Amino acid sequence: MPASPVQEVHTARGVARLHVDGDLGGGLLVLGHGAGGGVEATDLLAARDAGLAAGLSVVRVEQPWRVRGRPVAEPPAQLDAAWLAAGAWLRAAAPVGRPLVVGGRSAGARVACRTATALEATAVLCLAFPLAPPGRPERTRATELALPGVPLLVVQGSRDVFGVPTGAVVIEGADHAFAVRRGDPAAAPQIESLVRTWLLQLS
Repeated sequence: MPASPVQEVHTARGVARLHVDGDLGGGLLVLGHGAGGGVEATDLLAARDAGLAAGLSVVRVEQPWRVRGRPVAEPPAQLDAAWLAAGAWLRAAAPVGRPLVVGGRSAGARVACRTATALEATAVLCLAFPLAPPGRPERTRATELALPGVPLLVVQGSRDVFGVPTGAVVIEGADHAFAVRRGDPAAAPQIESLVRTWLLQLS
């Protein structure tokens, strides 16, 4: 697929890059990356393809810390602030009243859950939601998954060291990055199919 057009949006945390597939008309799927990788993660690309196949425009938001080349993500409140600024720009640039699905992988999924109400999202997509730090199940983040009062899809690998949330759709043999063991079916086509079917059901 050709490189996506990039729109730079100024936020209080610096410049965020919006990688845009589609014309921003009609429905929109907005995706955020994790704390250890960027917008080219395998599961985000699979979700992008699913969104396009479902007739949505898709925007992958590259957080300012990543744009600046920093190796470590910023604290949650700062991630949320930059994400909300990008969401406000998208709201202003696109038709009023269009469906808005927000989501992301890992830390990006947490951001989407925390900000869904503020952005008036119509649904939330969580890929590899980090339920709890490895070995610390008592520090659960399940309350964040309960925040959006809209349809929610969680797709998780069965071997994810951060745990598997209740109600998640499980990719057998996949880890937190959706890498699978030798002999297991690749995760990306499964993610694309699951997300595309879910998105089509929302309309």
